[in-house]
Amino acid sequence: MTGSEPRSTDGGETSYGNDNNPEDSSSSAQIAADDQAEPPEIKPGFWAGLTNLFTSFRRHRRNKAGSLRENLEDELSRETHGDDTAFTADERELLANILQLRGSRVEDVMIPRADIQAVEDTVAIADLMEYFRESGHSRMPVYHENLDDPRGMVHIKDLMAYIAEQAGAPKRNGRRKNGERLENGSNGKDTAAEVMNLATVDLSRPLCETGLVRPLHFVPPSMSSSDLMKQMQVTRVQMALVIDEYGGTDGLVSLEDIVETVVGDIEDEHDEAEEAMITSLRDGVWAVDPRIDLDDLEEEIKTGWDLEELAEDVDTLGGLLFTLLGRVPVRGELISDRHLPGYEFEVMDADPRRIKRLKVYKRRHDQRAAAVRTRSKRAEAAE
Repeated sequence: MTGSEPRSTDGGETSYGNDNNPEDSSSSAQIAADDQAEPPEIKPGFWAGLTNLFTSFRRHRRNKAGSLRENLEDELSRETHGDDTAFTADERELLANILQLRGSRVEDVMIPRADIQAVEDTVAIADLMEYFRESGHSRMPVYHENLDDPRGMVHIKDLMAYIAEQAGAPKRNGRRKNGERLENGSNGKDTAAEVMNLATVDLSRPLCETGLVRPLHFVPPSMSSSDLMKQMQVTRVQMALVIDEYGGTDGLVSLEDIVETVVGDIEDEHDEAEEAMITSLRDGVWAVDPRIDLDDLEEEIKTGWDLEELAEDVDTLGGLLFTLLGRVPVRGELISDRHLPGYEFEVMDADPRRIKRLKVYKRRHDQRAAAVRTRSKRAEAAE
């Protein structure tokens, strides 16, 4: 073929030297006839089937992430031993907590209102320093008259900077390096020690006049814990007050509280060892913190209570007793209820707002029968 010969523009192959072959001629004629014929009719169900195929494919792609999550949850729940173990026990716990974080709400991790340590905006600087020393916290909420009128929070770093400034500490550009001393000319004395005078600090000045109150977050109890964590990371404000539907303060959440739901308790040098939620005193007797979760209590002492309806409204033992009694019990009160068979509760410590400490007794059938017989004899003697 030369450069002047025309090239085939259709999609078929071009044959050379076979024009006299009768079989090829008949095949070409048949192909031409097929091209001129009407295309075969496509059944109506074809497009529906094709559409369903693509829909199923898209649904599979959408559910792929969910399937991966389910597979991971199944793997974490599966008990394996030896070399077959894909994750260590610590890794399993950490991954399980991360997966559960998506379903966690602020109300699940918040500190209840009764346990909030806060200061009033009229507190004196000297008293504020004492509150920080007693609590061991670095941040504290600030309110006006009561917790339902919050004003913000105060940070201990801001307080220390305020005291240093009022005492006349020299200002520096940048930060002092590790071990670096501030020299004052040739005498070698520390400039801050020479210039600062703590006697000039007015420790009676109220907090509201110092400008130390910082803003904090106000969030609903139903907010996702992971969403609040992201919000705290963006705003760099690590404290939030939980506000109920009526505008009152329901609880307090910090970034540390959310992180602890994943990695476990985080304790620093100033954290004191917390008293155990439940302690066995002797056989059948326990000292119990009323804040203990009902599930944890069941796991520890195997109560066997049927609390399906009651457990929908309360989560803790203290809340359960308050709901059953309809009031806050007083110190020394002995509580027994038909909903909690086999056990009695002695209030060891309480205030007008809440129960602080409980003692739980497991009643034995022989003791119960003996008590019944004793009451019967006393009644007969009285007659």
